[in-house]
Amino acid sequence: MKTNLFPALKLTLICIVVFVVLYAALIGGAAYIIAPNHGRGEIILKNGKPVGFANVGQAFTKDNYFWSRPSAVNYNAAGSAGSNKGPSNQEYLQTVQARIDTFLIHNPGVKKSEIPVDLVTASGSGLDPHISPQAARIQILRIAKSRNIDNGKLNALVDSFIEKPLLGFMGTERVNVLKLNIALDEMTR
Repeated sequence: MKTNLFPALKLTLICIVVFVVLYAALIGGAAYIIAPNHGRGEIILKNGKPVGFANVGQAFTKDNYFWSRPSAVNYNAAGSAGSNKGPSNQEYLQTVQARIDTFLIHNPGVKKSEIPVDLVTASGSGLDPHISPQAARIQILRIAKSRNIDNGKLNALVDSFIEKPLLGFMGTERVNVLKLNIALDEMTR
């Protein structure tokens, strides 16, 4: 037993040092050097005051704003998670149907089949700050009516906030909802 115990303890200590201390220091150092705000996330300011993080979703439910992707954790960054409910789970299907019904009430003239899936399903983390360009565009009529703005101006605003895929091919086009809504407020002042 002694012949196995000491090598196992040494290996455990070496793994702790390598994977807990050195790896964490390497990743933290790389984030500090490369990532925005030294790896602490990009803080969004409005009138010089912080209003949120660019990489954490927020709830927008008023008709005069672009709505965010739903969250399974109520946008709580301390508890990032999906719902873990499958597409055949009745409770999940009822939740999605309620989201569809709410969207249709606030967006008359939109057909159920036209609603982008990212407006009625939560992301895996529950914190996704982005929606698809299609999800932003389908909300334009509601916002234009609510704010008395020309649809063309809102289309141009959405187009100016479309983020391209990383390196041109990794991921899909997306729109940061918080940044878009801040620009919308500034546009209608």
